[in-house]
Amino acid sequence: MTATFDFSGKTVFVAGGTSGINLGIARCFARSGAAVAVASRSQEKVDAAVAELETLGSTARGYALDVRDAKAVQEAFAAHAEAAGEIDVLVSGAAGNFPAFANDMSPNGFKAVVDIDLLGSFHVLRAAYAFLRKPGASVINISAPQAWVAMPMQSHVCAAKAGVDMLTRTLALEWGAAGIRINSISPGPIADTEGMKRLAPNEAVAEQYRKSVPLQRFGTADEIGQAALFLSSDAARYVSGVVLPVDGGWSVAGASAAALAMTQSHERG
Repeated sequence: MTATFDFSGKTVFVAGGTSGINLGIARCFARSGAAVAVASRSQEKVDAAVAELETLGSTARGYALDVRDAKAVQEAFAAHAEAAGEIDVLVSGAAGNFPAFANDMSPNGFKAVVDIDLLGSFHVLRAAYAFLRKPGASVINISAPQAWVAMPMQSHVCAAKAGVDMLTRTLALEWGAAGIRINSISPGPIADTEGMKRLAPNEAVAEQYRKSVPLQRFGTADEIGQAALFLSSDAARYVSGVVLPVDGGWSVAGASAAALAMTQSHERG
């Protein structure tokens, strides 16, 4: 069952919004009447996402940028503000991941994920601040269970996402006086995403993940989008500084077991 939210007349910017979970979030806002902008590194993906969002009735815009490039991020937000005005909802979701044991990971590999997930989130949030509606804006960072559940082969993501969650909490303190709410969503195993393809490279591991979720299934990008709609709606107008797991109970019971199964699968080759 899909909840009903009305974001008509609202402007939403989704960094990383051209694929996977983030595109699912952008679709939900577009279907709810918002004008939606998306950004990612690939111009081709940006163009495809904009075209799809327009079919949903949204006034859509797109920007090709690398969140690791602070200047490019700042220029994109300035251009968007000139074209569309203040931002009502900001979603920061750019992320990178690959499974690797810490001893096998190069410093550049570790740095790449931290630069995309954590430094990229900082660039997006810092650049967007001047253009957020004050008061009234909602900011959502996309986190991950790795922020608080230690997982083998995920040291880089665990470190980066823990930083994203603390950035969320800190900015909730710093930006609250301006009337800006900031929260994180932590998705569990989500079907048909690049992240799950990497973490569960075969059906045996995928089945272990499904069994480890108390609800006994993968989530969907639309379900993450619905959570984003709620957190950005008036129904959550007193919610800020929260890290919300949307994971079917996975972080409560099964994340470590699923991660162990993934590790054993990779060890077997």
